[in-house]
Parts: sequence; structure tokens; C-alpha cells
Amino acid sequence: MQVSLELLKKLREETSAGVSDCRQALEDAKGDYDKAKKLVEKMGFERASKKEGRETKAGIIESYIHAGRHVGVLVELQTETDFVAENEAFRSLGHELALQIAAMNPKNVRELLKSEYIRDTRMTISDLVKSTIAKVGENITIARFTRFAIGEK
Repeated sequence: MQVSLELLKKLREETSAGVSDCRQALEDAKGDYDKAKKLVEKMGFERASKKEGRETKAGIIESYIHAGRHVGVLVELQTETDFVAENEAFRSLGHELALQIAAMNPKNVRELLKSEYIRDTRMTISDLVKSTIAKVGENITIARFTRFAIGEK
């Protein structure tokens, strides 16, 4: 089956998957974009699950101060290499986690991972992390976080 270059480009931009994975998904889905996107996401989650348990030594500390300066968050996000720690997708994940923590005030990492993602309630934070693992190709862990709010102890 001949794959539309336009669909291939769109799928790659939306999923950050490799060209060959996008082409394969579009072929398997017989050109159905929505089915192909689900196939690419499934492939990414399968690859992400294979990366679990790999040691994470590099990373970033992301900070977020909410408008009005009444809530602030620090989150330590770890990955396997400094190269990925500087990746835009990884850094964006750190920012999204900080926003999530500011908004939802989870008690610990486990609770955070189970919570619904505030920007897309169809997915959990665990799903968000796994999708980023699929994009960057390395294991990612949320090491710890702290949320500060005026008047809270």
C-alpha cells in the first residue's frame, strides 16, 4: 500500500515516532489515520515498558511558581543520560509535572502517577511519562517533588 506523505508527516509530527514506525502503522491501518495513531502509541508504550528498571542518573530540577506567587513547585525528574535531560520533550514533561503538582497537590510520587492529567483527562500522569519515554528512548523517573503554598504546613 502506498502511504500518503502528508499523513506520514502529520503522524510523525503528532507522535514524534520514527518515520519507519509511522509508515508501518499507516500501512497496517490501511491509511486510517486514527487507527495508525493508536498503533504508534501502542508501540511507544510497549517500548517504554521495556525501559522500566533502567538506572536514571541524569536529569533536571524543574520549578514552577503559579500566578500570584502563592503556590510553588520543585520537581526532580531523572533520565539515563545528560543528552536526554536537555531534550525539549523531557524538559516539557518536567514543566507539565510541575503544573500538575501545583494544581492537584498529590501527597507522593505514587499518587501523582495515578492522577488524571489535567490537560487530558483520558490519560494519567503515568501515561504521560510513558509517552515521553517512548519519544526520547530512555527510562524516566520522577525522583521527588515539593509543593509550597502560602498558609499550608
